[in-house]
Amino acid sequence: MEITDLLQQNHLLGVVIGAATFLIIGAFHPLVIKGYYYFGKVCRWWFLLLGIICLACSLIVANVLWSTLLGVIGFSALWSIKEIGEQEIRVKKGWFPANPKHRK
Repeated sequence: MEITDLLQQNHLLGVVIGAATFLIIGAFHPLVIKGYYYFGKVCRWWFLLLGIICLACSLIVANVLWSTLLGVIGFSALWSIKEIGEQEIRVKKGWFPANPKHRK
């Protein structure tokens, strides 16, 4: 018996997907901050690549749980592209530290 079947039988699949979505979105916030701090705007391309790969895999995977989680990761990565631009503004406002090794 697969874990998805077990979760579905116990009516926990939605709760697990919701909790995992919460954790995934929460994980992308520091990834955006650290990514911009260490690599600047170039990390947008990494988020784009991750988003495309995860969404493509989401279309291929048959399991509902893993397909959904791959979709959440994919769209969170794509949303992070926008957040990199917002992070640049936040750094310029002084809300987050700028990396002193980067040229201005």
